[in-house]
Order: sequence, then C-alpha cells, then structure tokens
Amino acid sequence: MELIKPSFGLIFWMLIGFGILFFILAKFAWPVITNGIASRNKKIQDQLDDAARVHAELENMHLKHEEMMAEAKAERDAILAEARRVSEKLYEDAKQKAEKETQLMLDEAKKSIYYEKMKAITDVKNEIANFSIDIAERVIEHELSDREAQEKLIEEWVDNCKLN
Repeated sequence: MELIKPSFGLIFWMLIGFGILFFILAKFAWPVITNGIASRNKKIQDQLDDAARVHAELENMHLKHEEMMAEAKAERDAILAEARRVSEKLYEDAKQKAEKETQLMLDEAKKSIYYEKMKAITDVKNEIANFSIDIAERVIEHELSDREAQEKLIEEWVDNCKLN
C-alpha cells in the first residue's frame, strides 16, 4: 500500500526532485524552448509577411499587366484607325486622280473628235468645191464650145461688171 499512499518522506523528496528538475528546466531548457518557439514564430511571421508582400506585388503586377493590355489595345485601335484613315485617304486620292485622268482623257477625246469633225467638214467642203469646179468646167466647156456662145457670155459679164 505504500504505492497508493506515499509517505511524507517520498513526497518531500519528490517535491525536491521536482523543484530541482523545474529549476534546471527553467534555467537551461525553458529559455532554449521559448527562444526556439519565438524564433519559429518570427520565421513563420516573416514568411507570412513575405507571402503577403509577394501577393501584393503579384496583384500590383496583375494591375500593371491589365493597364499595359489596355494601353496595347488602345494603341492597336489607334493604329488600326490611322491605317483605316490612311487607306481611305489613299482610296480617295486614287479615285480623284482617276477622275481627273478620266476627265482629261474625255477632254482630249472631245478635242480630237471636234478636230476630226472640223477636218471632215473641211474635206467635204473641199470635195464639194472640187466637184462644183469640175461641174462648172464641164458646163462652161459644153456651153462655150461654139464661138457665138462665148462672145455672148463675155458681153454679159462686161455688162454686169460695174466700173466706177
């Protein structure tokens, strides 16, 4: 029964042993354990702080990435709008140039047609004049074949000729 009911001496020596053990642990082990726990807490806190900083940097980088994407899209849109504007300007310039060239060609064609028309009219007039002269020569030849007709014609011309 001594184990169930310890004697006063056993309790006394157990308390002294416990006190010595407590003193040794408090003097040597406790500071190491508390320093280790504090060091581990500090290390964990530093890692959490680093993780939060990295997370903030990632978030910041994400925002910068979004801004850069928005700027790139805006720049792309501006470039496309400029290209579209230049294309339309080139189209309009080419259209105006083609219209001017067409107008010049039409004007040249009209001038050419006018000159050809005038040339044709002149040629027709010349041909008519030549035919008229040929006809007149033949008529005069035929009418003046005899001498009396010639003298009569000369007298008529002289009479019709008015001298001042």
